[in-house]
Amino acid sequence: MQIFYVPGITGDSCVMDESESRHCIRVLRMTKGDRVKLVDGMGGYHEGIITGSDPSACRIRITDSYQGFEKREYRLHMAVSPIKNQERFEWFIEKSVELGIDEITPLICRNTEKKGIKTDRINNIIISAMKQSLKAYKPLLNEALPFGKFIAAGHSGIKMIAHCNRGFESRKMDLIYRKGMDALILIGPEGDFSMEEIDLALSSGFKGISLGNSRLRTETAGIAACHSVYFINQ
Repeated sequence: MQIFYVPGITGDSCVMDESESRHCIRVLRMTKGDRVKLVDGMGGYHEGIITGSDPSACRIRITDSYQGFEKREYRLHMAVSPIKNQERFEWFIEKSVELGIDEITPLICRNTEKKGIKTDRINNIIISAMKQSLKAYKPLLNEALPFGKFIAAGHSGIKMIAHCNRGFESRKMDLIYRKGMDALILIGPEGDFSMEEIDLALSSGFKGISLGNSRLRTETAGIAACHSVYFINQ
């Protein structure tokens, strides 16, 4: 089932942007009179009919709309260190969106090797994964922030930091997190968080969590944390 992303849908018609229009008309060979399904990134799921098959501005007449489509009872915010291998970080983004995530913040830590991300490319991956997994909410991609500045910003919900340092307490997530809770999880770089970063997080109200005995790569740890929250909420 092909889904198109059209933000800001209001009323009984909308126009796809050039990228979605080209994919619809040129690649999928859809034409006037064909039915389409749309998501707006704000919880709206829509069905409609193509009324104008312009490959740069495909026009749709909306026939049915559903708001709050598959809205979850919890919010998940992941703050994850960018990693040197861009493809692995993009894999994390794709899979976390498929599992269900609301907000992503690239977290610049002491041991972070790559200090930034390709924002436009990551947003495109988010949109593609959102459509593929039939979700109507587009996760928010924040700007990259230094660890200390992020911690100082203040956050709601249960706050957790996944670390491997045995000098600090950590517990299994299901002993800390409960179904329906909003959650913020910090995932560090290859080389883990520094002792100072862990200490700062714990003194700021974060709970230390363990993702198991295996030493996980950053992107694997991120997916393990996302899946744990997803599983607990089923």
